[in-house]
Amino acid sequence: MPIIYVKDRNGQEHKVEADYNLTLMEIIRDKGFEIEATCGGCCACATCHLYIDNNWLDKLEKINDDEESMLDQAFDLKKNSRLGCQIEFTEEIDGIKVEIAPD
Repeated sequence: MPIIYVKDRNGQEHKVEADYNLTLMEIIRDKGFEIEATCGGCCACATCHLYIDNNWLDKLEKINDDEESMLDQAFDLKKNSRLGCQIEFTEEIDGIKVEIAPD
């Protein structure tokens, strides 16, 4: 079964079984983690803000202008910040490690 590793806002890491072709936001939200995902994946907010483990950044598609614009409105922005709704979970990123950004 495909896996992602999710560090929650309390610093606890979880091994989560996931399905391909969903976004990281959908997987994390559907597994009951504290992630708001207000816009439902339309890239119209930054409430699915994640920190991507640096070892995985190069395996992701490049950030697009819409995502970059939304991230500019996020708090606690880091160089490895991404929106979970913009990252499709595929075989290439099976095992990815992410951290849910603070509220």
